[in-house]
Amino acid sequence: MKTAVIQFPGSNCDADALHAAQLLLDAEATFVWHTEPALPEGTELVFLPGGFSYGDHLRSGAIAARSPIMQAVKAHAEAGGYVLGVCNGFQVLTEAGLLPGALSRNKDLHFMCRPVHLRVENNATHFTSAYDQDQTIEVPIAHGEGNYYADAATIADLEAQGRVVFRYTDNPNGSLNDIAGIINERGNVLGMMPHPERAVELLLGSEDGRGVFQSLKTVKK
Repeated sequence: MKTAVIQFPGSNCDADALHAAQLLLDAEATFVWHTEPALPEGTELVFLPGGFSYGDHLRSGAIAARSPIMQAVKAHAEAGGYVLGVCNGFQVLTEAGLLPGALSRNKDLHFMCRPVHLRVENNATHFTSAYDQDQTIEVPIAHGEGNYYADAATIADLEAQGRVVFRYTDNPNGSLNDIAGIINERGNVLGMMPHPERAVELLLGSEDGRGVFQSLKTVKK
């Protein structure tokens, strides 16, 4: 699966994202700088990595969501292409309107960086089919603004439509309904706060993040 990893000023998980993509999806995965007007020809997956794009000025992801490349990312998603946003990438997706809701300050107002446990709430998606339904996985978090919020009607829709795909088993940040990751209505855009790309090798402490990439690799063309 040809992958483009978007780099913004302040991205700091871009190398992790590229490594995971090259290891599990596409040996020729490439970086794309945020000022580029278009994605590389043939791009199938856009990976928006974690970090502190533009220093989190205004709001996390707010400025990055208005970068030139994001018009191409939106067009890619609207055409059915896959988009994965992790941590700051999730924040960018909500700011860009590709996913509903927002990410606010953690409930204790502290930056959190540690492994957490997630339950796979829906394994019938392009991003989770390699997992078992209700499987518990361990992946790390590293965020100060990972507290997922949306209005009551949006939360009800996400739950009713099976669009909550990952849920914290021990909510670290105060996210409503323990939400750790959601997909869009079409199912081709995933945003999640925990970092699967940092859990793809035992050297890193866990291989549980591999399932996200293995699921994408099995997507039928």
